[in-house]
Amino acid sequence: MSIRVIKPGMQTTIQAQPRIGMRHLGVPASGAADPLSLALANRLVGNELLAPALEVTFVGPRLRFERATQFALTGASAVAELNGRPVAFHKTVNVNAGDELMLFPADVGTRIYIAFAGGLIADEVLGSTSTYVPAGLGGFEGRALQDDDVLQLGETAAEAVELQTPKDFRPPITTRWMLRACRSVETSLLQDGQRGVLFNTHWKVSRRADRMGLALEGATLKVDSDGRLPSAPVFPGAIQCPEDGVPFLLAVDAQTTGGYPRVAQVARADRHLLGQLRPSDRLMFLPRRPDEAIAELRAKHDFWRQWLPGIESVI
Repeated sequence: MSIRVIKPGMQTTIQAQPRIGMRHLGVPASGAADPLSLALANRLVGNELLAPALEVTFVGPRLRFERATQFALTGASAVAELNGRPVAFHKTVNVNAGDELMLFPADVGTRIYIAFAGGLIADEVLGSTSTYVPAGLGGFEGRALQDDDVLQLGETAAEAVELQTPKDFRPPITTRWMLRACRSVETSLLQDGQRGVLFNTHWKVSRRADRMGLALEGATLKVDSDGRLPSAPVFPGAIQCPEDGVPFLLAVDAQTTGGYPRVAQVARADRHLLGQLRPSDRLMFLPRRPDEAIAELRAKHDFWRQWLPGIESVI
């Protein structure tokens, strides 16, 4: 009832539901960087939407199955092979003992999700099995996978069924993104005309990009800040602007407090997209009022609920 890691890939971790209600204790939420793709993979193998699965960053692993089971692939675009033959994304795949799965580097997008029937057995810490590597919490010994690790599978809850994600529910993976964003607490610290710069610039994701956050290139914002703001709560999706004017977009593993001006906040409806941004991708921010962002989130839930009941827990 296990899977052996032949090659771990660049950074492959177990991710599941986030750690909720722990930020006041200095514990980031972590969880899947792209929870929608995680949910889609789990749906195909009969798991709960946020059951523990593998999150693959850029370069995938090579895995050997030691018993018959099912898996599914979603997320970034990449070539995958099972025993040397191409295997498709967004469908249930049956495997036998001794079969080997190989994932090649992602060509568009950043993260691929591999879900297994029954889910992965993982270490639960502070209410979640998700891996938070900086503190060594959860997942598989609190770290990314290594050669010869052995992953244990849970028991399947229902008879195996083969599914495919309907085409309308396959999120497009691209190199150009539009993210809806609202004003934030220190938006007023942007100097005259700088809010227009924030929302009219075609930003480029820099090489400084990981699960903590992403630096953006394309313009320098001018803020009225001497670098002495008191530390205050920050959340994934916050856009901070240090004194050098280079905005930084916080991601799923973001710290819990920060002292840089919070000049905007990516709307909840689009926050899952942050997990697929990669260096050199282009993006723009679309201004939204809070009431507009709430209405659009509700509309998004209504759409996704048709395929993913319980979507409210995902995005």
